[in-house]
Amino acid sequence: MPYSAQQMYDLVADVAQYPKFLPWCAAARIRSRAPLGDSEVMEADLVISFKVFRERFGSRVTLYPGERKIDTEYLDGPFRYMKSHWIFNPRDDGTCDVSFFVDFEFKNAVLQGIIGVVFNEAMQRIVRAFERRAAELYGS
Repeated sequence: MPYSAQQMYDLVADVAQYPKFLPWCAAARIRSRAPLGDSEVMEADLVISFKVFRERFGSRVTLYPGERKIDTEYLDGPFRYMKSHWIFNPRDDGTCDVSFFVDFEFKNAVLQGIIGVVFNEAMQRIVRAFERRAAELYGS
């Protein structure tokens, strides 16, 4: 990414702003935030709206600002499980490499089937949304 690792970390860590730019994210609410050693643990709810489905899910987001790493684990909602990991590595020229991993399965087989068909496209749209948001915040 043509932005610093810190800028990209800050953008992804700001979960409350997701409804402003992420596709299918209708709402976000931070339940709690608490320091934990060198990290911060945030519990958050996101409301995802996709066609006729509208689901709320809770997650625990662990922020590691010193390492510029973010881990997310599922708490409650429509998933059987869900986890994701972000890592933001600075490059010598002031830009950064972003690594993102997500794995999930819905409890509802119909919803899992629908998402399975469009998963790659959906992930590409989400990545592009983060890229556009970074350009808005930090310049092109």
